[in-house]
Amino acid sequence: MPQRREGLRRPVRAGRSLLAIPIAWIVAVSVIDVLAPPNIHLGPLLVAAPAITPLFGGPRTVGLVAALAVIAQTIIGLARDPDELLSSNHQAQIIALLLVGTSLVIFCVLRERRAKVLAQVRYVSEAAQRVVLPPLPKEIGSLRVASLYLAAEAEAQIGGDLYAAARTTSGTRLIVGDVRGKGMTAVNDAALLLGAFRVAAHRQASLGELVAYLDRSVCWDLMEPGEASCFGETFITANILDIPDGDGRVQMIACGHPPPVVLCNGRPTTIDALYPAPPLGLGELAHPHYHVDSFPFEAGDLLLLYTDGVTEARDATGTFYPLAERITGWTENDPDAFLGRFRRDLLHHVGGHLNDDAAMIAIGRTVTPRA
Repeated sequence: MPQRREGLRRPVRAGRSLLAIPIAWIVAVSVIDVLAPPNIHLGPLLVAAPAITPLFGGPRTVGLVAALAVIAQTIIGLARDPDELLSSNHQAQIIALLLVGTSLVIFCVLRERRAKVLAQVRYVSEAAQRVVLPPLPKEIGSLRVASLYLAAEAEAQIGGDLYAAARTTSGTRLIVGDVRGKGMTAVNDAALLLGAFRVAAHRQASLGELVAYLDRSVCWDLMEPGEASCFGETFITANILDIPDGDGRVQMIACGHPPPVVLCNGRPTTIDALYPAPPLGLGELAHPHYHVDSFPFEAGDLLLLYTDGVTEARDATGTFYPLAERITGWTENDPDAFLGRFRRDLLHHVGGHLNDDAAMIAIGRTVTPRA
């Protein structure tokens, strides 16, 4: 809390120090105008003082500077010639300062209201993220984990990308997925699937049974009352993995989702599914037999799970982000350090702004499994 208060004080202190700039400008223009020859009038330059104040000040500060500019314009008229104060030219300059100052004050009031609304939006989105998609624990059993979510919308912190982990008696189950569509509907769909995963992943069922349950849940949870079927209208691509404690092979069922990558000594290996299943929610159309793929994952390796917002991120020329190519040679074994470097590299590739949400999980295995 003290750090937050200190952070709030800094803009206030900076604004107070910058207030000297328009005040100094008003003083300088007033003195020069009074001392200048009668045919030279610098009064119109006073409007620059309230015009620059919204860059660092609020409505009260802008109103104060505008009032000082009007007073200065009046003093200039009295100092040069009292009769000039009553001239139409001088009165027009004062009226112009009043109109500009009033307009700027209204602008600052509306700007502050919008800033409060945006702050509330950010607060709500951050709260939703903590509830729906909290960061994964740094350690899960024998795994070291780091998670990263990059939202495409500046005001949103969560979208249709999802991930979750659950412990079983013999290992850790993870899911990473991407909901078809965007907006609040995608957030709702993601929340429903994550809830189903967190409930069912703890049960002593096979990975195929878990995926079949999730497939049914996608449609059951989203079906409106009175509807006979909604198959095909909503689907979610996902990879569901079972990572055993110890040195066992990772089991995976891929449901139309981009393949994981295992990074070993700087060499990436893409884990393509032999028989990928359809996305979750389309099982009733395809009646799939869920094939479980497996691959090695040793201590010292990094397992990367991600959504298509990563591989479909484009640079200014329209080139997709080449994930395997870019991470070749990266030797970071710490998941947090890896994701920090990855975030910088991805945002550099796209020029700082993503067109789609992107999520990534980096997982490392400790040498000695932990209970």
